[in-house]
Amino acid sequence: MSQKQFQQFGKFELELGGSLPELTVAYHTYGEMNKDQSNVVWVCHALTANSDPAVWWDGLVGEGKLFDPKKYFIICANILGSCYGTTGPTSVNPETGKPYYYSFPDVTIRDIVNSFVLLRKHLGINKIKMAIGGSCGGYQVMEWGMMEPQVIENMSILCSSPKEAPWGVAIHSVHRATIELDPTWGQETKEAGIEGMKRARQVGLLFYRNHEAYNERQKEESENVTQYFKVSSYLKYQGDKLAKRYFNPISYYKLTKVLDTHNIARNRFKTTDEALASIKQKTLIIGIHSDLLCPISEQVHMKENIPNCEYHEIESLFGHDGFLIENEKIAESIKGYFEFIK
Repeated sequence: MSQKQFQQFGKFELELGGSLPELTVAYHTYGEMNKDQSNVVWVCHALTANSDPAVWWDGLVGEGKLFDPKKYFIICANILGSCYGTTGPTSVNPETGKPYYYSFPDVTIRDIVNSFVLLRKHLGINKIKMAIGGSCGGYQVMEWGMMEPQVIENMSILCSSPKEAPWGVAIHSVHRATIELDPTWGQETKEAGIEGMKRARQVGLLFYRNHEAYNERQKEESENVTQYFKVSSYLKYQGDKLAKRYFNPISYYKLTKVLDTHNIARNRFKTTDEALASIKQKTLIIGIHSDLLCPISEQVHMKENIPNCEYHEIESLFGHDGFLIENEKIAESIKGYFEFIK
């Protein structure tokens, strides 16, 4: 399935002030929407993914999988600020005729969801049977559930939280500081900061996995190794891998700032507990017991405050990345909780 694009010619107002002169949202769809729209599944992606979940979540999306396009109309849109088709730092600013680069404005999770709402309306979707996402995809699902409770009927939220914790902001601050150390950072090119981004990705991998995972999968075969460690090569490979799929350093930098804005209570409720208590959708929270980035305490807290909610915890070696890897366990949890998923 090829990528599609929705365009809005006219100002797109932003939560923190200012606007974009126009907006493009890249998206993929699979399957056919039925007449009563009871088979719509909207997948929200994480930080550096794209709008094609059949690629990055192929254990759950595809023929014969949990979300089979023969049964469901599956849609995923690339997030605002990314570099995979939706308006972001590498997009051309129509007012200048040049790429935005560093001038791309600060956006929030709410802005991202507002771009989804425009796409939803463009496609004539009035009901979403399930919105599902992991990590910052879960941020989008929660925000959307708050913004349009009449549209989002059910939510599956994996390895996520109702607001960005100081722990997360600290990690993102280190990501950005690492990119800023790249001597090319600040140059008006797509490649500026690429080496810094590779190293920031290496920092991220310390939190996407965990102590046990590294000890199990990156251990040396010999007790006599004193240099050229296996784990060092692994981290370098992961940084290079992100660069090879043409992720842009300015997008990476800006999107970590987007994560820091996440708070479903902002300008709505005095506390996140009050915000969680207002959620009416049937909600499934899935946590990975070894998650360092978004510890299970965050998910348990959500379960304790969302009225119509169930929490499932998955045992996994893979930490935060478990939501992209433990597909069979995730599918079992979702099928066991939502009666409409067969």
